[in-house]
Amino acid sequence: MTDFEAQVLTDLQVLKTQMEQVMGIGQPGRLHQLEGRVSVSEEGIQKMKGFIAAFSTALTMVHLAISYFAARHN
Repeated sequence: MTDFEAQVLTDLQVLKTQMEQVMGIGQPGRLHQLEGRVSVSEEGIQKMKGFIAAFSTALTMVHLAISYFAARHN
């Protein structure tokens, strides 16, 4: 075996070890855990968007009511 072949085999072993760390070995790996955290984060963002939409709608209704009663008062 030449030095080049030995180096390639060593690099492949390192790559295999790194892939096992990322994907896991029969257990949820770091990638699976990361997907879970991203999913939870996206749910939080969607809830915040809903809250902001509801709040802005309520604020618009209050503004319209104030404008209506102010115009009616004059």
